[in-house]
Amino acid sequence: MTMENFRLTEIGRVRNDHTDEIPEDYKERASTIEIHSEFVDCLQGIEEHSHIVVVSWFHRSDRTLKRVHPMGNTENPLTGVFATRSPARPNPLAITVCELLKANDNILIVKGLDSFDDTPVIDIKSYSHHMVAENPRYPPWVTR
Repeated sequence: MTMENFRLTEIGRVRNDHTDEIPEDYKERASTIEIHSEFVDCLQGIEEHSHIVVVSWFHRSDRTLKRVHPMGNTENPLTGVFATRSPARPNPLAITVCELLKANDNILIVKGLDSFDDTPVIDIKSYSHHMVAENPRYPPWVTR
């Protein structure tokens, strides 16, 4: 089986004060997403949504790790990255549901984005109540 390479197009960048680490209270903090001018038309109607799904590229992540201790806690079992939400993975895509506070031209103000300043944004999708799983199951190390 051959593996294909794919080309992704950056649609914008994250702007916030998260330069060295993501603060524990990131869910309460606002970030700005600056959408590149050629994608402004893609935002039409976004202001009607209370929440959006931001897909970003964690460009600072280690792409060589295959297993991690979840949440950086060595008391958690060594686990394959596909079974975690670790930013370290072969393709460091991050998917985050954020509250959309404001949309103005090419600027989106969101709350709850777990990305560093200058993180590339790959896509934005509207959030839907259909995205919630019923009765999900988790390993014991997952904090709820």
